[in-house]
Parts: sequence; C-alpha cells; structure tokens
Amino acid sequence: MNTQQAYNQWAAQYDTNLNRTRDLEGKALREILSPISIDQCLEIGCGTGKNTEWLIKKAKFITAVDLSENMLAKAKEKITSDNVRFLQADITKPWSFGTGAYDLVTFSLVLEHIHDLELVFKETAAVLKPGGYVYIGELHPFKQYSGSKARFETEQGLQVVECFNHHISDFTQGARRAGLATVEMNEYFDDNNRNEVPRILTLLLRKN
Repeated sequence: MNTQQAYNQWAAQYDTNLNRTRDLEGKALREILSPISIDQCLEIGCGTGKNTEWLIKKAKFITAVDLSENMLAKAKEKITSDNVRFLQADITKPWSFGTGAYDLVTFSLVLEHIHDLELVFKETAAVLKPGGYVYIGELHPFKQYSGSKARFETEQGLQVVECFNHHISDFTQGARRAGLATVEMNEYFDDNNRNEVPRILTLLLRKN
C-alpha cells in the first residue's frame, strides 16, 4: 500500500484517532506562526483541514494541497470558505501552484513521506515571494531513529505508512541550497517533558 492509499484509508478515522504527533504538531504550528502576517498561504499536506481551519483566520487566501483525495474530501466538508482552494497534487513532481505568489508555505507531517527533499525545497523556493517564510513541522528524527512512524489501526491490523528518515542537517542544508535561510528551530516534547526524546521538530525558514 503506497502513501496515497494509506492516507485514503486513514481519512475516515484521522480526526478521531488518538494521535499525539498530529496534536502536538498543530500546537507547534500555531505558536510559531501566530506572530507572522500572512497574505497568500500554500499549505502542503492539508489533510483533513485541522490546520487549515486556523490558518484561514490569519491568511487572506490559502491554497491547500494534499495527495489523498479522501483527506481532501474531509477538509472540504469542514471548510467552505471562498478563500480556500483545495488541490490534489503530488509534490514530488513539478509544482504548478503559482510561482512567486506565496508569502508562506507550510509542511505539516509531510516530509517524512518524501525521499527527495532537494526537489521539494527547490519548488518551495520558486513559489515563495522574496522574504517569504516556510514552516516545517515533522516527527522528530530522534523519534524516527527509535522506529516511530505514521501508523493507524485497521480491521486487518496495524497499517504503517511508508516513511524515510531525514536528519536535521538534511532539512537545514537542503533548505540552504535552495536559498532558504533557517530563522528558527524548535523541539516539542510530550507533556513538555524535556527529559524525554522530543516528538516534533519545527523549522522556520525564510527566502533570501
């Protein structure tokens, strides 16, 4: 089962599953982006729209992209604003989302499913306005090293989604090569317990 098929199956229960990674990443996104003014936003991996609901309160317009048609269907049920455009797309192929149009691009729990980060960073930089921001929220590499992956229960048993390990330097150096400077990096912990392995890694990047 590929990533698209897995998320199509997961869509029906995604919002109701106990999912500490999803919930903590949502908290991180809100904390980091609250001070930033947003006009045009490109949300990569919008899923069921859990972050879209918050982003539309800040942005004038959002292009919300996901690989899974079932996830998008759930998002469209929640969000009927004329200021949101939903698109199904594969971000591992050349983008057509409005070159140079965005002042924010967000990735929420997406890049663990992407093998080639170089292409994604290159395309991200191309659609950003000068001075535009990129937010990345990912399962922390330390969690990945211990074997943690996106997963959910089905009637047939546990379904583990295909994931690729990316080191922190893979994110920062890939971004740098695309002309994206690291502005801020943060780690988020379960129950804010900093004696445990962090669950979420976030990066805020800016186009030079």
